[in-house]
Amino acid sequence: MNEKEVAEIRRRFKPGHNSMTQVRGCYVNERHEIVSRFEHSMALNSQDDCEKLLTILKKTLSGTIGKNLIDLNFTTQQVVQGAEHKRLMKLRESGLMDEDAVNEIFTKTVQNIDLESPYVILMVQDKYDVPYRGTDGSDQDDAGSEVYNYILCSICPVKQLKPALGFKQNEFHGILPGPIVCAPELGFLFPAFDDRSTNIYNTLLYTRDSSLSYQEFVDAIFGDSKPVIPAATQKELFHSVLSETLDEECSFEVVQTVNNQLGYLLDEHKASKDPEPLVIGKDTVKQALDACGVSEDKISAFEEKYDAEFGADKELSPKNLIENKIIVKTPSVVIQVDPDRSDLIDTRIIDGRKYILIRADEGAEVNGVPVNIKE
Repeated sequence: MNEKEVAEIRRRFKPGHNSMTQVRGCYVNERHEIVSRFEHSMALNSQDDCEKLLTILKKTLSGTIGKNLIDLNFTTQQVVQGAEHKRLMKLRESGLMDEDAVNEIFTKTVQNIDLESPYVILMVQDKYDVPYRGTDGSDQDDAGSEVYNYILCSICPVKQLKPALGFKQNEFHGILPGPIVCAPELGFLFPAFDDRSTNIYNTLLYTRDSSLSYQEFVDAIFGDSKPVIPAATQKELFHSVLSETLDEECSFEVVQTVNNQLGYLLDEHKASKDPEPLVIGKDTVKQALDACGVSEDKISAFEEKYDAEFGADKELSPKNLIENKIIVKTPSVVIQVDPDRSDLIDTRIIDGRKYILIRADEGAEVNGVPVNIKE
């Protein structure tokens, strides 16, 4: 799914903009026990409460694609024979009324995630009459033929509200402590909404913390052939692959060239307004390494290590691989530089000692105090 498709489904999560009639869920205590299961009619909520519930659910479709929102693919064999895919299809086709499928989702979730606080598992189902979109981008409600039938599952921590003092209508009053449902830590949308159409071969996974993969949960709910590499881990692995394979050729200039090339691709992609997320493979990095004179044997070593860590055909989002700023670090010093001003940084060996030089023509400060640099 791309950003426009995610945004289109997010707009469904407002009162009167969807066909959701109920929310299925369960409450899990701090000992990882399902304390209660519930089936709650949305019609029984006030509009204010309904809006709050939909706002929480909508956050399962928030964040950055490729970082917080991750496309997971089912193989043809899984779609035809896989128990996990059949379970999700039963949930969707029954409108969350297949009790066995609902209970299996609850049980497998509890068995395969470990949140510090109690939490609730919430599931809703919606049918979206997808309007035809004209060449000018306008929707034509009476010309649609696609009905996108989907389920959304949100796993939300429940935290204890502390006692507080409130003030309303010129009077102080106490706010009693109690449990509140927080924004989701984890969730998924099934099936995916690709090319503004139903794609039962894909699902969209959400993780609030991009450093966590929740691999056990993914294996249990979607099958065990979908390794998820968190965005933070992708960056660590990529940096490790560069440093280990390039060895003595991993200079400041080489790292900066790779960073600049990926940054340039991101800028070009943004300017093109292409709705599809930008991904790159190892060949893009190999071209950057070749351009700055890295030897062929080091490039070959990079290629082999990349294949081992990510997979030969794995494509990654450049956003997950580079820093938004240049960070120069030694054991005792950390310097941050605007990525557009890499020209201010130089490396030298003077009298046998290695130096990283930062040009400071004007505006130099030490602990917030402007200073002059004398010859």
